[in-house]
Amino acid sequence: MSYALPPAGLPSQSDKLTGTSIFTEAYAFMPAGVMRDIVTSFIPHWQGSRAWIIARPLSGFAETFSQYIMEVAPGGGSDQPESNPEAEAVLFVVEGQVELRNSAGKHTLDEGGYAYLPAGEGWTLHNRTDKKATFHWVRKRYEPADGIAAPEAFVTSDAAVAPIAMPDTNGAWATTRFVEPTDLRHDMHVNIVTFQPGGLIPFEETHVMEHGLYVIEGTAEYLLNRDWVSVGPGDFMWLRAFCPQACRATGDGPFRYLLYRDVNRHAKLPW
Repeated sequence: MSYALPPAGLPSQSDKLTGTSIFTEAYAFMPAGVMRDIVTSFIPHWQGSRAWIIARPLSGFAETFSQYIMEVAPGGGSDQPESNPEAEAVLFVVEGQVELRNSAGKHTLDEGGYAYLPAGEGWTLHNRTDKKATFHWVRKRYEPADGIAAPEAFVTSDAAVAPIAMPDTNGAWATTRFVEPTDLRHDMHVNIVTFQPGGLIPFEETHVMEHGLYVIEGTAEYLLNRDWVSVGPGDFMWLRAFCPQACRATGDGPFRYLLYRDVNRHAKLPW
């Protein structure tokens, strides 16, 4: 399995401005080429680390998630990674190796490693190797539900969870589900979606869930609201609720993306 990374660095002064970023009332599209050194951020209590913050709550747009791509140098990491006790998280490693410690002990996460960390969970993360490590960090404020216990932390990997084919697709469209859809303790899903060459979403999905989609492998034409956009490794799509979407995989190999969405809770009402 391969996992796309931000290109970092800076383009040459002789390069033409060919990347196309899009921000509309319904969606945002950030091609991999815009994820350069100049747009990184530093996070308090993280040493030897930087972040591409590719999503954050925005009033009137997508208001639920934040997503970071964290790059941690050898010896870097944090003993105080999360400052918000109400924030749950998913970590997904796409380069190198990290050491995660939480209430269940020490875990080594290699490429494809996945960890769910519930709100209030104490954890630390360090790069104990001599090569840099990169991981996605998806954060959401957890929404408790009366009479339903909060979920527990767990660690797994992309390789350890078999994709489940969507009905009537002959395996052309499948989802790697790290949490059972019927587990109402969870109020978000962070999954991997895979399309085989020629696979597609054959209708315009339109639903209440917010989405973030980071392409980790392959190419496709993706419908975002009214626009068909060509997407490839390292590109990011951010969709507000009810934004129509569809997909056609275009390459010779699988098209795969890391996906998050909010689930299993009432729609919020204004007070």
